[in-house]
Amino acid sequence: MSANDPFARLPEAASFTVTSTTVTDGAPWPPEQFSSGIPGGKDISPQLSWSGAPEGTKSYAVTVYDPDAPTGSGFWHWAVADIPAAVTELPEGAGDDTGSGLPEGAFQLPNDVRAARFIGAAPPAGHGQHRYFIVVHALDVESIGVPADATPALLGFTMSGHTLGRAVLTATAETPA
Repeated sequence: MSANDPFARLPEAASFTVTSTTVTDGAPWPPEQFSSGIPGGKDISPQLSWSGAPEGTKSYAVTVYDPDAPTGSGFWHWAVADIPAAVTELPEGAGDDTGSGLPEGAFQLPNDVRAARFIGAAPPAGHGQHRYFIVVHALDVESIGVPADATPALLGFTMSGHTLGRAVLTATAETPA
C-alpha cells in the first residue's frame, strides 16, 4: 500500500458525513463488492447515506477510487454525476449496468474498464492491501456539465472548482498470492 493521499493537492473542502450499511470505514469490502472476476465477487455497489452537506449544495457526485492500483494513476471503480441535492442516499446495487437505483437526472460515467457501472475491487494477487476511497462530493452547481462518456478523471478535474464538501469512507481489499 502506498501513502498516496488523493486529496493532497485538491482545494480544501468542508467535511460532512457518509455512512453505509454495506461497508464500515477502514474495514475490508464484503465479498459482494469485489469484482466478478474474484471468487465470490459480484460487482455490487455499496449502499451510501450522507448528511450535513454544506449550505449551498446544489448536487452531488459519488466516486470510488483505488490510489494503490499498480497503474501510476490509480483505478476508478465508479463515478456518478448530477445527483440532485434533495437525494441523500443510494441503495446497494444502484451502480448496476442500468443504474436502476440512481435518482432521475443522475448518470454513471465509464470507469477504468470503460463500463458505466460499479466495478468491484480486484487488487492483483500478492500486491498487498489496497484502499478504496468512497467519496460523496457536495457541489455548488446543479449539473457538473461533463458528458456521459467522460472519464472519472475529467469529472474530478471539473469538480475541483465546484466542490463545497467531501464525505469519505475508506474500504480495503487484498487478494492473497
